[in-house]
Amino acid sequence: MRVALFTETFLPKLDGIVRVVCLLLDHLKAREIDVLVVAPRLGDQESPVTEYRGFEVLTVPGVTFPLYPELRVGPPTFHVFRKLEMFNPHVVHLIHPLMIGIPGLMMAKWLGIPTLASFHIDMSRMAEHHQMGFVRGALELVTRTVFNLADYSLAPSKLVLREMQALGVREVGLWKRGVDAEKFNPRYYDDAMRHELSDGHPQAPLMLYVGRLSAEKQVGQLRTVLERVPGVRLAIVGDGPERAELEAHFKGTATKFMGYLQGQRLSQAYASADMFVFPSALETFGLVVTEAMAAGLPVVASRVGGIPDVVQEGVTGYTFDVGDVEAMVAGVRAIAADRATIARMGQAARAYAETQTWEHMMDEVVDHYRRLIALYAEAAQASV
Repeated sequence: MRVALFTETFLPKLDGIVRVVCLLLDHLKAREIDVLVVAPRLGDQESPVTEYRGFEVLTVPGVTFPLYPELRVGPPTFHVFRKLEMFNPHVVHLIHPLMIGIPGLMMAKWLGIPTLASFHIDMSRMAEHHQMGFVRGALELVTRTVFNLADYSLAPSKLVLREMQALGVREVGLWKRGVDAEKFNPRYYDDAMRHELSDGHPQAPLMLYVGRLSAEKQVGQLRTVLERVPGVRLAIVGDGPERAELEAHFKGTATKFMGYLQGQRLSQAYASADMFVFPSALETFGLVVTEAMAAGLPVVASRVGGIPDVVQEGVTGYTFDVGDVEAMVAGVRAIAADRATIARMGQAARAYAETQTWEHMMDEVVDHYRRLIALYAEAAQASV
């Protein structure tokens, strides 16, 4: 099988979407499926990514995307069309088609190739969050039109699936997210990392945030938790456009900024904290939540994306409505009450995460590929 994958974001950028794309590519490699990747060239890269796991990566130059300034996107060129035609894929997978994916969708239609579109970014809500609500109607129209043009669509959570259906997207199913329970595992607990995360106070209850430091993540709300729950400390892992502002906001509090962490240090950071806190206003799933659960952390998170699907109230953590700081404080206070609670909820979180394997989730995507290919083959035979 040959798959062409069009994505609006890719390496060297690091975010939840890129992680899912790379995990999908790793899985397709393991299943001996050939892939052609079409992705943006980030910034002014002199040496853009040209391959991943032996798959060719075609990079497309572009301009800054206003709702996500770290992205530079633009339409694929005729060169991409020629490469796509030569590659002759059996199916085209579009990772939230926008500037790169919409032309890719049109190319696939022209070439008679079945298409699968997966939802990853809630652009209309992001526009509202950035005080650009006047474009929400247009973005919803584009979303409905584009996802209906694809032969089938996939949502990352039950909440997003219902929202897509309410928007008028007709053929849509569920592509749940998994977690690597070996990479994110309590066994990575490390005394030195605990000391670093807690800024030299390893005995204190330790909250952890992992993610992009941007306005929609609402990380600043965690200061209220520090002020209202005595003795707790906060470690923030990640970087982004709001970092300097957040460092000023948290100045004088029990907070440690760790920057980006990868590999074993990221695994150690998860496993060496006591609980995971996530006040984000915008998520389509929230991969970091299941990563934290796999590391044995109870979760206190906003009720967005796939989080209501994975957090069991009072068992593996607590959820709250976006912006409900009082409920977030209450959740942290309940978990931080004693070590026995932290251990009990952390064990339950780990047990759940062990059931959410990426292999199963990715095989479901491959099954969708096969189903669409078969439908096109049947239609072609019927027309003969």
